[in-house]
Amino acid sequence: MLRELPSVDELVRRAGAGFPHALAVAEARRLIAEARAKKAVGDLEAELRAALEALRRPSLRRVINATGVILHTNLGRAPLPRFELPSGYSNLEYDLDTGKRGRRDSHTAPLLERLTGARAIAVNNGAAAVYLVLHELAGDGGEVVVSRGELIEIGDGFRIPEIMSHSGARLVEVGTTNRTRLEDYERAITDRTRLLLRVHPSNFRIQGFTGRPELRELAALGAARGIPVYEDLGSGCAVDFIDEPAVAQSIRDGADLISFSGDKLLGGPQAGIIAGRAELVDRIRRNPMFRALRLDKLQVQALEVALRHLLLEEWDAIPALRMARLTAAEIRARAEALLACWPGAPAEIVPGESLLGGGSTPEQPIETALIRLRGDAVEWESRLRSGEPPVVARIEDDALVIDLRTVSPEQEPDLLAALRRIIM
Repeated sequence: MLRELPSVDELVRRAGAGFPHALAVAEARRLIAEARAKKAVGDLEAELRAALEALRRPSLRRVINATGVILHTNLGRAPLPRFELPSGYSNLEYDLDTGKRGRRDSHTAPLLERLTGARAIAVNNGAAAVYLVLHELAGDGGEVVVSRGELIEIGDGFRIPEIMSHSGARLVEVGTTNRTRLEDYERAITDRTRLLLRVHPSNFRIQGFTGRPELRELAALGAARGIPVYEDLGSGCAVDFIDEPAVAQSIRDGADLISFSGDKLLGGPQAGIIAGRAELVDRIRRNPMFRALRLDKLQVQALEVALRHLLLEEWDAIPALRMARLTAAEIRARAEALLACWPGAPAEIVPGESLLGGGSTPEQPIETALIRLRGDAVEWESRLRSGEPPVVARIEDDALVIDLRTVSPEQEPDLLAALRRIIM
């Protein structure tokens, strides 16, 4: 077997043309080492050409989401509104009126303040927002009182207690998993208490014998004891047609601080928004970690566009909100039109359910119409994923199902072509 292995130079001469020599040599060495380890020699020339060609192709690719899950965490959560990429220079931190240095906050903070009704800043994700608030306001070992029923995991293994621990704050749990009373918070307050924390459990529900204080009650307790009340809202709903806590309402209900994500129900890019009392937000902004967690110019541009659409109530300009507002009848009409272009397709249109996803409204599915294809669902689903563009669908009851709620009309021709390729 070893005698069959080509030398690195030989393999590069045969299959590395058109690529930087150093790169081709490194890839050839890797493939030869793998062949030695496996004690099997395949077509190394083909493998080298394939490996080098793969380096030309971007890994992050456009995907057609046919699952019906609008805020699909693995597919980038909220699809971004159309916005102009700042490919050249920009006035990111330059005041065009004065000709002096400006703040990158100036592009988003005024819009956020109009949206929330309070002073607001943005960092690079929701977990960063939680960390920064706790680090600044209780990072000296100060106590943060929180209900046991709100100590949630927010995805990819990140848990609220662990974020609190790394921030330097000391967690004080009160109540039980299913019930926490206002008196539980009151009894836990000491001279070391820095915050009363309330976490919206947007990605799960506990049913039955449950209860927790209203935000107004908790805010009144905090005001009476001189302790800020901080609510992590998670999804960040800014509209009234989705059943999630509205960001502005939390401020009106007395929260001193709130935080929420930019790439969920806000419909923008990954970001973590912090809003609330001006003196607290300004203090958090002065924390040295704010610079480490700040938005880059692509996030700033995308967030600004999303916020403007929200303030102007241009719902259909935000893809996630447009998808959420589609009726089952509208989706059925699109499904019928698509199948009319595919005579003889092994498909039927059936009632079904879409989901908001992204940890939002877990018990509130949205009525939809599904295209159900009977056949080798596992094989078809795999082939759709490996196509160009990749199509991500779902399998239900041994059938491949397509939900056009999360497929834009512009993507339908590509989706139809992909389905025809795998189902002859």
